[in-house]
Amino acid sequence: MTNPLAHFRPFPEPPVLILEYIAARSAEESVVDGPTPWDLGSLSAELIAPMPSWLDSVCRWLNWTYAWQPQDVIPPCWSKHEDLGYEIAALAFARTDAYEEAGKAVIWHEQYGRFVARMNKTLGRAGDECRVGRHEDRPARFQLAAWPPQVDGSAEESQAAERDGETA
Repeated sequence: MTNPLAHFRPFPEPPVLILEYIAARSAEESVVDGPTPWDLGSLSAELIAPMPSWLDSVCRWLNWTYAWQPQDVIPPCWSKHEDLGYEIAALAFARTDAYEEAGKAVIWHEQYGRFVARMNKTLGRAGDECRVGRHEDRPARFQLAAWPPQVDGSAEESQAAERDGETA
C-alpha cells in the first residue's frame, strides 16, 4: 500500500546565512542589532543576496500547494511588485514559526488567505497578464510620478531609482 501523503513537498528551508543571522539576533547576549530578515528593504547586501532565490522557491511551493484557481497563483514577476516581495517574505518567515503548534498553523492559513486577497486587490486586472508571464509596470506609476521630489533631497528617491534600474 502506497502512502497517499508521500507526494507532499516540504516547505523550502531559509538560506543558511539567514538562519545564522536569525540565531545571532535572538541569542540572549546578542550584539547583532540589525533588521528583521523579512524587512527586505532594510537588509544589507550580504543578507539580501540569498533571498530572491529562496523567496522564489517559496512562491513556487505556495503555488504548487495552494494555487488551485488562476487568481490564487503568485505571478512569476512577484519580485517586480514591491508589496508582494515584502508580504511573501513575512509570510515565509511566519510559516516557519507557525508549524510549532497546530493552532498557529491554522492561523497561518488564515493569513495566507488574506495575503491572496490583498495580492489580487493590488494586482487587479494586471494580475492576469503577470500570471502568464507578461508583466507590466505598476499601472498607478503615473500617479506616483506626480509627487514632487522630497524637499530634504533624501537618498530614498535615488535608491528607489537605482532599484528600478536594476530590475528593468
